[in-house]
Amino acid sequence: MPFMNNSYFNLVEPDFYPDLFLYHPPRGFTAGYAADSLFYFKTRFGLLTTLENDVRAKVEKLPLFRYWSDWLNWSACFIGTTITEYAPLPSGIAPNRLFDTLASQLTGRQTLTILKDLPVDSPLLSAAENEYSQRLVEESIRRGFFELEGQALAYVPIDFSSLDDYLSRLSSGRRKDLRRKLKAAGSLSTDILPTGDPVFVRETVLDEFYAMYLEVFQQSHVQFDLLSRDFFKAILNNKKLNGLVITYRHNGILAGYNICLVHNGALIDKYIGFKYPLARQLNLYFISWLYNLELALKQGCTCYIAGWTDPEVKASLGAKFTFTRHLVWIENPLLRRLLYPLRHLFENDRKALASL
Repeated sequence: MPFMNNSYFNLVEPDFYPDLFLYHPPRGFTAGYAADSLFYFKTRFGLLTTLENDVRAKVEKLPLFRYWSDWLNWSACFIGTTITEYAPLPSGIAPNRLFDTLASQLTGRQTLTILKDLPVDSPLLSAAENEYSQRLVEESIRRGFFELEGQALAYVPIDFSSLDDYLSRLSSGRRKDLRRKLKAAGSLSTDILPTGDPVFVRETVLDEFYAMYLEVFQQSHVQFDLLSRDFFKAILNNKKLNGLVITYRHNGILAGYNICLVHNGALIDKYIGFKYPLARQLNLYFISWLYNLELALKQGCTCYIAGWTDPEVKASLGAKFTFTRHLVWIENPLLRRLLYPLRHLFENDRKALASL
């Protein structure tokens, strides 16, 4: 099942896909391209963003929090992008040279420097890519970085012959629940359009799609990278991307959509938009999950890559998970010593999955 890209390590998307991040970075981000083909972006990073929910709630209840909370927003430079599943890294650069580039061009200019979303023995990547990631970790620790566990990437191997075959592998309770939810699918009309379809030139269509993306973003627990309308315009109008836009309508009303990529034998679920409360009433999250699995099967894919959010829900739907790690440099030595013992408080996903 591994998918290897010749120009970059860690890319499950097309080679040119990360360039869209440079042209249309999220709001409040400055994106760039350093020497040795390193993608990076700079922003203000709130330390509470990925803190455990119960710990974050306690911090926010501390006396006068609103007066000193700005101190928790630090200047940060991230190596990687927020639109790729992993950090795309040039395949021809040795780990020591990569860190030399960071030292000469990027570290020291902000409080935090983070090499984000490195794979950990990912079944979606080649042995060479996983080995390179481990070498980066070893080199980073030698230089004083510390390792932080990242999010869990959900995926489903397409090793079943039909949707019924897939459902038969789930618990009886989950199977019964999904079949009940699927009854709502009878009231839905579903269409698939390729990215680059002329309909996406219409400004009203782009407005509707972006508004529905914002609805999902605004109810998310982690609000970090707010993608721009221009980014969605670029994605939806890109014929080379080999993207599929799946739309769900109820009585003629667009209730939700998925934007997926088909690349190297994988169906990659990239972006979703819902119209609330209609999408919840229709159980559209679960219906779209099952529809995407069936679509992956029809497309001859070997894997459905389902993204980073909602690991508990995706686990109940039969997903497998592969974890990532971040390599963190804190410029101030005192802050480095203070935060190192607390790093486990920022590692949410494995704890959430371990509790299931």
